[in-house]
Amino acid sequence: MAQPVVSVEAADAYCRRLVRHYENFTVASRLSPRGLRRDLTRVYAFCRFTDDLGDESGDRAVALRRLRRWRDETRESFEHDERTHPVLVALTETVRRFQLDAQPFIDLIDANLQDQRVDTYEDWAALRAYCMHSAAPVGRIVLRLFEIRDPAAVALSDDVCIGLQLANFAQDVSVDKRLGRTYLLQSDIREHGIDGATRAMCERARTLLASGIALETLAPRRLRVQLALYRLGGEAIVDAIAASGYRTATQRPAVDGAARIRIVTAALSAGMRHGQTRGAAVTARPAGERRA
Repeated sequence: MAQPVVSVEAADAYCRRLVRHYENFTVASRLSPRGLRRDLTRVYAFCRFTDDLGDESGDRAVALRRLRRWRDETRESFEHDERTHPVLVALTETVRRFQLDAQPFIDLIDANLQDQRVDTYEDWAALRAYCMHSAAPVGRIVLRLFEIRDPAAVALSDDVCIGLQLANFAQDVSVDKRLGRTYLLQSDIREHGIDGATRAMCERARTLLASGIALETLAPRRLRVQLALYRLGGEAIVDAIAASGYRTATQRPAVDGAARIRIVTAALSAGMRHGQTRGAAVTARPAGERRA
C-alpha cells in the first residue's frame, strides 16, 4: 500500500475547509451524532470537490480531463488502496469502518462528467436517470454511515435526495442558464413555457420530498432531525419559488433567515414526533445496527 503524502489530520483539516461554505452541511452537522461528524465532513468534502471540478474549471474540456483523472484516483483508492489527494486520504478510515462501496462515489463523478456533455433533458425518465447518479448516491452513503440498509429506506432516501435536487434546479434556472444548460424538462417547456415548466418541476419536487416523512420514521433520532431539515428545507425552497410566481429564469428566490429558524424548529419537532411512533421500524432493524 502506498503511503499517503499528507497525514490524516492534515487531510481532515482540508475537508473542513472545503465544506465551510457549504451551508446545508453546516446546519445539519450540528444536529448529527458527534461520532459521525468527521465522517460526514469527509463525504461532503468529496461531493464539494467533485462539484467544483465540474463547475469551476472554466472550460468543459478542462473539466472533463480533471473529472476523468479524479474518477481514476477514486477507483484506485478503492481497488488498490492507493491515494494521494487529501479528500481520499481522509475518507480511508470512513470507507473501511463502514465498508462503503465505490459505486456511489463514482456515480457522483459520472454525473458531473455528464454535465459537461448534456445541456438539456427531454423528459422525466431522462432527468431521473441523471438524478440517480447526481443526488441519490449522497443519501445512500449517509444511510450507510448510520448503518441503515433497509431497501425501503434506500428507496425513500432516493426520493428525498432527488426531490431536493429538483427544488434546487427550479431555484437555479437563471444560474444554470449562465452555464449554458437547463434541467427544466424540454417537454414541459414546449407545453407550458419556462415558468410553467418551473412550476411542474416544483410540484414533482414536493411530491418526492414528501417521502421524507416515511423515511424519518425508519431512522435513529439524530438522523431523523437531519432528514427533516433536508425535507423541510426543500419544501421552503419550493414555497419561495411559488411566491416569486415561478419566475426563476430572471431571479433566484432565497429562503430568508426567519424561515430558516422555522425550519430548524420544525425539524426538531418532527424528530421527536416520529420517535414516538417508530416502534415497528425499530424491531425491523438489523440486530447489529447502531443507534444514535
